[in-house]
Amino acid sequence: MPTKLVDVEVATTARRNVPTVVLAATGPSLGPGGDGIDVSDLTGKAGETVRHDETWTLGVGTGTVSDFRTAGANLVRALSGEDAPRSADVLLTPDFDAAKVRAFVLGVALGGYRFKVTGEEAPKRVGSLRLVTGDTGFEEVLTSAALKAHALAAATSLTRDLANTPSNVKDPRWLASTAAKLAEKVDGLSAVVRDEKWLRQQGFGGVLAVGGGSSRPPRFLELTYGTTGPHVVFVGKGITFDTGGISVKPADGMHLMRTDMAGGAAVISALLTVARRQLPIRVTGLVPCAENHLSGSAYRPGDVVRHYGGATTEVQNTDAEGRMVLADAMAYAVKNLKPDLLVDVATLTGAMKVSLGLRTGAVFTSSDELAGQVVEAGVNVGEKWWRMPLLEEHVDAVTSEIADYKQCPPGPGGITAALFLQKFAGDVPWAHLDIAGPARSEKVYEEIVAGATGFGARTLVELAEKYSR
Repeated sequence: MPTKLVDVEVATTARRNVPTVVLAATGPSLGPGGDGIDVSDLTGKAGETVRHDETWTLGVGTGTVSDFRTAGANLVRALSGEDAPRSADVLLTPDFDAAKVRAFVLGVALGGYRFKVTGEEAPKRVGSLRLVTGDTGFEEVLTSAALKAHALAAATSLTRDLANTPSNVKDPRWLASTAAKLAEKVDGLSAVVRDEKWLRQQGFGGVLAVGGGSSRPPRFLELTYGTTGPHVVFVGKGITFDTGGISVKPADGMHLMRTDMAGGAAVISALLTVARRQLPIRVTGLVPCAENHLSGSAYRPGDVVRHYGGATTEVQNTDAEGRMVLADAMAYAVKNLKPDLLVDVATLTGAMKVSLGLRTGAVFTSSDELAGQVVEAGVNVGEKWWRMPLLEEHVDAVTSEIADYKQCPPGPGGITAALFLQKFAGDVPWAHLDIAGPARSEKVYEEIVAGATGFGARTLVELAEKYSR
């Protein structure tokens, strides 16, 4: 860890004795290098790869950014196996711009991702690609676009690595300490890991309650970058495994709960990427890490938990543990960090999987401007978001008769969960990102492979970059 990505460079000259890739648009219509290639069996559909001796044709469809991500990903998958070349030249068409390069490089870097715990050697794949442009004056622009895309791809890949790691390895201590070790290698980024004793002293009742049923105690990770500029705080759910606790989950699908810390992984990866790119902004990442287990010391439905800062929550379902740990971290951020923007990201509710499916994240915020910024950031980096409402008619449902708040109010689950979290955001501009659907995939599509998708990390980096301008 982290997984090695395919290297990409931009140049104005092709190389000798290196396989060549010719782009084919829908039709098909061949780009540079296509003279003499038989097109009778080609369609130009995005991702279509056909070998012609030492030349390949690669379909780029109608030229949308989605088509280029698909094309890049399928190319790397095709250039794999026993006879995989070490490198190849992709001959760009004259209309290639920065947006197309970013999409293509994201596909190239992520399409060949593989996570497998095995004693066997990994299958061979192409190690690098050269993107060859005929426009000598545009090389610098395309290189800049490729470098940014590769950095974003690295964030996504690390998020996948962390989320895919089996939970017999990945406990709260491992997740926090691994992030801290990675942070040590990046200039300007610092990490502090707090243990269960500190959490108890500080009153992190939500984290302690959720982690109380496990023999592997909770941790609290704080990553800090920058000292000037707007202060953005990202909070990520770090549940390293989720049995549901006493409100135990069905056995079917529980093995996938190793990825229930995908929000925390996205925050960790985003902080590393922001620091590596040296963005002129102050960013803090908070990841409350806990394992929600079933035992005699597990928290119970009916318990009243006191969060950091003093607010209390009536527990109704121990499987709604994500909001319990996020509440502590958000209250800590508001009180101690004075953020200009607070964003939490979590695989929080199955309701959002029903509402939006498995490829779109949910955005909850009372700010029209902030909602637009998140959606736009996602568009820029190839992640889909949809704004969901914070319905006023359900606000009162969050109030408890025996505590300050109810953990699982009646009503639409994703919305009431967001309304609960809103109570801990204070007066800070805040957005809640529910990634329960797109954080995992069972299918291969575009740059996505089966398993953890790494969704959300790129959007957080893009959002931070927007605030640094």
